[in-house]
Formats: sequence, C-alpha cells, structure tokens
Amino acid sequence: TITIENLRFDTIIGMLDAERKEKQEIRIDMEIEYSYRKKFYLDYVYIVREVKKLIRKNEYGLLEDALIDIKDLLPRLHPEIVRLYCKITKPHILPDCEVALGLDWIY
Repeated sequence: TITIENLRFDTIIGMLDAERKEKQEIRIDMEIEYSYRKKFYLDYVYIVREVKKLIRKNEYGLLEDALIDIKDLLPRLHPEIVRLYCKITKPHILPDCEVALGLDWIY
C-alpha cells in the first residue's frame, strides 16, 4: 500500500461564487493498494503530478466529480491497482471546521 498524505495545492474547486473566482487550498490523501511484481511498481511522483494536473485542469464544481475522475484515472495509469481510497479536504472553506469528502474503491 502506498500512502500519499497531505498533498496540498491551490485550485478552483467548489460551487460557491467565491470558489469559482479565487483559487483555494485543497488537501488530498490517498491509500493505493496494488499487486506488486518484481520490476513493476507504482511511481508515486507520477501519480501526484497527474492528480494535480487533473484537478487543476477541470476546475471541478463538486468534490464527488473530482474523486470519480481520480478513481478512473489511476487504474488507467497503473492497472495493478486493486484498491484506492481518496479524500479531498477543503481546509479553509468554513472558519470553524474543515470539510472533506472521501471514497473507497475496490477494483
């Protein structure tokens, strides 16, 4: 299992008018289980780069749509993935809490 924690970057994401105009910080946490075979490994640097590119390019309205696209992207990049947990957090959307959405998939 590869764990990617606290991937932070700014992007346009959300439904509120202010969220569509100004970038906000998000955090992404992932657990990726895969079938390891000699010489076949997951390149976590590539995974991080591709997830950031996907989120920034699409400027999602809903976190659900972003999560579904991550779920679809990662097994295409690495077919050996057998399970993916991904959580997207918006740490500054409300003054008194963090808001997050997470989903778990078994392939």
